[in-house]
Amino acid sequence: MRNVLLLAFAAAALASAADQVDGVAATVGTEQILRSDVIAEMRRAGADENRYGEVLNALVERKLAAKAAKDSGMTIQEWVVDNRVREIVDEGFGGDRNRLIEALSRQKIPFTDWRQKIKDDMVVSAIRWHAVDKNVSASPSELRAEYKAHPERYRTSGKASVSVILLKPEDAERRAEVMDAVAAEGFAAAARRFSVDGKASEGGLWKEIRPEDEFSPEVCAAISKLAPGEMSDWLDVNEWSFLVRNEAPASAPPRTFAEAYEDIEANIKAEKAAALYRKWMDGLRAETYVKIY
Repeated sequence: MRNVLLLAFAAAALASAADQVDGVAATVGTEQILRSDVIAEMRRAGADENRYGEVLNALVERKLAAKAAKDSGMTIQEWVVDNRVREIVDEGFGGDRNRLIEALSRQKIPFTDWRQKIKDDMVVSAIRWHAVDKNVSASPSELRAEYKAHPERYRTSGKASVSVILLKPEDAERRAEVMDAVAAEGFAAAARRFSVDGKASEGGLWKEIRPEDEFSPEVCAAISKLAPGEMSDWLDVNEWSFLVRNEAPASAPPRTFAEAYEDIEANIKAEKAAALYRKWMDGLRAETYVKIY
């Protein structure tokens, strides 16, 4: 239900934005990205209007990656694209291609345009793998160091305990007042006074839950970066204000190094890949004319 509501809010906001006069949002080399392109991508991703700049930047980087693939001569054979289309039909539409066509028709998207988008996605993924992912590895010493430095990441329980203060959009101006109350009275007392969260009467405490089952991706991402006892900055989600504190983990013991090996390796590779991707993109930007309007 939470995700349905978020998507509904996003769709309504973006529909309003789509009524605005179209124009050029960015130029990348000899190609342009229109505002309507950004809004269409936001709809596809279920992103709210506050993420316009983030989505635009992602489209710019996509253009840069596509140009790098073209310059390198990289292509995707048509039969590979057809296989991917069949996978999507099987997984998302019960194997019924007509259901896909009907869904695209309701969104006024020609099948040929949609298929080209699938092909473009595959090209971008392929050039990213060639430039970034295949060059990332984790050494034994890095694995050990990560396990030692972040034991909280490798506990046996996938659950967390967090405290939340939630303000309605019209109460956003009370953020400073809430922060003063947190400092003076403690997080739980401030939650009872100000929060409209379902756990406000319990001091905002969500005990031993899977964050992804309860909160939006933005809030989950913030929680994952908090050390035990650490509090986030204010988070804006569809104009609602979230303040989150990561409570000390439950008594779940850490997994052994062997048990956590795959997760440790994945975390190291993800961090390295993010840094290498940023370096790659910075290089492409330096070689290509990019202008954001």
